[in-house]
Amino acid sequence: MMTRSLSTGRLAIAAAHAEAALAVHAPELTGGFLAALPEAADTVGRRLRGALTREGIRDCGPGEAHAFNRVEYHRSGVEDPVELLAGADDTAPGFAAELRNAVVNLAIAMARPPARTGDDPDAQAIGLERLAVAGHNLHPCGRTRLGWDTSDVLAHDLETEKTTIGFVAVRDELHLGDDVWPADEKTGYRVQPVHRWQRDSVIPSRYRELLDRGDLRILDDEIDAVPTAALRTLLLPPGPDGRREYLKVSLDIQVTSTRRSISVASTRNGPAVSRLLDRLVDSDRLLLMHETAGAAVPVGSGRDLSAIRRDGLTGRLQPGERAVPGGALPFLLRELVTGDPARWLREYAELLLPPLLRLTARGVALEAHLQNCLPTFVGGRPHRLALRDFAGLRLHLPRLAAAGHDVELWPGSVVGTGDLDIFRAKIGYTAFQAHLGELVIRLGHDFGLGENEAWRIVREVVDESTTGDDHAFFTAPRVPHKALVRMRLEGKGDIYLPVRNPLHAPA
Repeated sequence: MMTRSLSTGRLAIAAAHAEAALAVHAPELTGGFLAALPEAADTVGRRLRGALTREGIRDCGPGEAHAFNRVEYHRSGVEDPVELLAGADDTAPGFAAELRNAVVNLAIAMARPPARTGDDPDAQAIGLERLAVAGHNLHPCGRTRLGWDTSDVLAHDLETEKTTIGFVAVRDELHLGDDVWPADEKTGYRVQPVHRWQRDSVIPSRYRELLDRGDLRILDDEIDAVPTAALRTLLLPPGPDGRREYLKVSLDIQVTSTRRSISVASTRNGPAVSRLLDRLVDSDRLLLMHETAGAAVPVGSGRDLSAIRRDGLTGRLQPGERAVPGGALPFLLRELVTGDPARWLREYAELLLPPLLRLTARGVALEAHLQNCLPTFVGGRPHRLALRDFAGLRLHLPRLAAAGHDVELWPGSVVGTGDLDIFRAKIGYTAFQAHLGELVIRLGHDFGLGENEAWRIVREVVDESTTGDDHAFFTAPRVPHKALVRMRLEGKGDIYLPVRNPLHAPA
């Protein structure tokens, strides 16, 4: 039983609940789950330990130092990650629960066998996403799934071969936006797709009055879909022409730091931002996964019934072109980098940075962390960059206006800003720290590429790609780092802290 893997304590209690559920729903996973628990706890603990040191919350001792004040530890030093936060069960019980939930769900994921995938680029990309089993490369809560029990995790998480999309009928006057799922005939209702878990666990209890009045009806129709690493974004079956699309639907559970429902603003801004990017993108090396339609039902929270439709990659790639989700890149470098790692990094930085920094100069700071980028490769060499999920970007409205561009955002949308520091921090943190920072560390570990040399290469690409105040911001002595753990402990939204910048004075 649990004593073979963990001693008594709150983490052991949480794991015992999951073990009991596995014994009922997936007994074949129980042994693997128990064996994986210590490694899962250590993985979450190591990430937490690094974050505590990097964010100045607690000095967790010497570790492996990297750029942007990042510190990696080879072991967590504790059995339960919450032990690193003395007294957190009393002072930050919510965050303590998130950490333990992440441990349990990571152990379940590690115990699950690989799910079958298809052979088209979108299905293959999901298969590769599963390599990043711990989720977000910096967040200790990459596997947090608060709101799901173990049976839900088994039915709907990334390792699941398929889940289900259900449908609700919404009275016309309550529906806001596009026909994300056009109906065959007009009946006074719009058809809105919903995640099966949302349909069964959230809608019946939260919207009982609308259901009783007939303003909202749960339909019997269902279709299979494949969960991506984002969980609420699902890959739809191929269309008649063989192409594939994604559906992003509300999922009122907490993953990492956020409950994954969808705001009205995101449903209305997605298609508008996609059209704006079409006007601004000037490189055939960028491949946009457009958000083509979005709709919400602005009742209750206004977030529970939202959906956004997104283009896939199938049918859009060239012969021999392979799309790799950014989260999988660190695990595939030995396969992709067949020659000089410095040359490969230069080619990759030249793919990633110039188009993104040109967009920044024009007023668009994309959220270019690994999870939103799907670089493509031909023969292992960087070829194109596919970009997805525009909900987290920032638009500098004065810059857009100066360039003669306008975008109609939903009132009060946080994506629009006049603050250049907030605007630049978005691209600076995601592209340099979370994205390139991870690859530089892995290239060092796998190929011996020195970090000073690696950041000198990146700096040269920055010098060639941007000028003026933007260049000064990205090469300043210190740059803003998104403090993921402070944000959970303080509950005050985005928090940035200054960290040393390797692009300031490359060796």
